[in-house]
Amino acid sequence: MTHFNKTAASARPASKPSSKTIAIAVPPIAARPHRISRRSAIGLASKHASAVLAATAVLWGLGSSAAYAAEGQLRIAQQYGIVYLLLNVAQDQKLIEKHGKAQGVDIKVDFLQFSGGPAVNDALLSGNVDIGGAGVAPLFTLWDRTKGKQNVKGVASLGNFPYLLVSNNPKVNTIADFGDKDRIATPAVGVSVQSRVLQYASAKLWGDKEYQRLDKLQVALPHPDAAAAIIKGGTEITGHFGNPPYQDLELAGNPNARVVLNSYDVLGGPASSTVLYATEKFRQDSPKTYRAFVDALDESAQFVKANPEQAADIFLKSAGGNKVDKALVLKIIQNPQVQFTIQPQNTVGLGQFLQRVGVIKTKPESVKDYFFDDARIVSGS
Repeated sequence: MTHFNKTAASARPASKPSSKTIAIAVPPIAARPHRISRRSAIGLASKHASAVLAATAVLWGLGSSAAYAAEGQLRIAQQYGIVYLLLNVAQDQKLIEKHGKAQGVDIKVDFLQFSGGPAVNDALLSGNVDIGGAGVAPLFTLWDRTKGKQNVKGVASLGNFPYLLVSNNPKVNTIADFGDKDRIATPAVGVSVQSRVLQYASAKLWGDKEYQRLDKLQVALPHPDAAAAIIKGGTEITGHFGNPPYQDLELAGNPNARVVLNSYDVLGGPASSTVLYATEKFRQDSPKTYRAFVDALDESAQFVKANPEQAADIFLKSAGGNKVDKALVLKIIQNPQVQFTIQPQNTVGLGQFLQRVGVIKTKPESVKDYFFDDARIVSGS
């Protein structure tokens, strides 16, 4: 079921700055069915695809005046998981509004919920969001395809998180063990950062010509639904390449669940898998709003480091109906492998792989190529 904050969906632009969320809701994990056949899994994916399209339609319904927002308006597309914690903190603490005032502008902020990088990219290119949050792989795709046009580039990283491919099939210990009857859930088949990392791992194992070898086993599902399938078992979904906290819930909730692949092992160490990006037009037309957003995000990172327990509470509040134990969230936040920073790290290698196999045309040589110029950002990797 898709539902929206009615005021967000129908109201005219407010005279005062506000912060609200339009959410594509998913049922709580405990409420989801035990068995999911492949047909049902595809049906679930179709439902959520329809939900995303409906969300985009609602955004279009905000009117043409909303497209390509002017200074003082900011619409941010985010997805599921604790990887978006910096945005959760910025929203809860009203940091964007705070830094907007420091720039001399009242900023009206909308947070919009999506599932999958392609939906975020569509909303960004249609002018219905100003900043998109998705995996670094969708950023590379959009950066390459919009060169000389909208010129999409990265704004900031959301931190370094290990993404884990988890399987509940006792016979699967490496990616080479997946068989024709297995199904691996990813946010978007062949294009999400999880899917691209799996392609990268496949290329390392079987050679570049075989990089898509496991694409045929993938099914597009939002992380909450995929986690439910792994925890419950008894479905054709036997693998899920997710993100925190869903991967952690799977490992804690099913004794058969085990880690098959860690993104850090593929990418060569801690890496920024999820990033934020925007069009050149937005950056040029709204310089104060853009600066306030980056400053707010930087403060969010410092806030999480200094206040992990409060940050955990903020995430739990943002998670809504999905019941997650605070101790688990705190464990993720304090995991030494998790680093909260807006500086991108270890991203160039994935981009060069995508160029090598023909997914993108332009070879990225450094972060400066695909991130906007900011001293806090372009010194990354």
